[in-house]
Amino acid sequence: MINISTCQFKYDKDIVVDINSLQIKEGEHLFLHGKSGSGKSTFLNLLCGILEPTYGEIEVLGTILGSLNAPAKDRFRADNYGTIFQQFNLLPYLSVEENISLACEFSAVKTSHAKNIKEEIGSLLDALELSVDVTTPAMNLSVGQQQRVAVARALIGKPKIIIADEPTSALDNDTKQSFMKLLFRQVEAQNSTLIFVSHDKSLSSRFNTVYDFSDINRANK
Repeated sequence: MINISTCQFKYDKDIVVDINSLQIKEGEHLFLHGKSGSGKSTFLNLLCGILEPTYGEIEVLGTILGSLNAPAKDRFRADNYGTIFQQFNLLPYLSVEENISLACEFSAVKTSHAKNIKEEIGSLLDALELSVDVTTPAMNLSVGQQQRVAVARALIGKPKIIIADEPTSALDNDTKQSFMKLLFRQVEAQNSTLIFVSHDKSLSSRFNTVYDFSDINRANK
């Protein structure tokens, strides 16, 4: 699924990420924690092809990301990844339905997997236990509702890889636990690989692989 071999990334002369070897298997649920500034977000950007290693290779689904030009990387990312951001990154004036369907507008692969986009959106919202008028603008939703819309957007079209970057940081504990239960139910239903970054180590018990990023990133040694 994902193979990283002797991968290094520098900002100017400073080494931020330096990983000797890392493999992430299909369907694996990986929890990554570590202190602020340890390079976790940079690592996620490398995994998604947003950044390119200074040295080494990252292979995702049999494709070396560095072998793709910028438009091809964009297509590859749109087709194979779903991302849940810390601030959700919803477009406030677009409706619930419009925000979720955006993921398919940039990917023919996701559109094909979703088949009927409106029905898929309804099914995802039901599974995420969100009862809301899909014509409601995102800015009129509560934080918890916005989060579930963001998850639905990441999951629509059954992407093979889900990236979650601190998605629970704005939630109270009860809401956080509910969110994790729903997220795992959906990720397991479509057999997506989940790469989840969080400072909250109490969430790690749900995952089959847990890493302190300092243990795999030699730049932190």
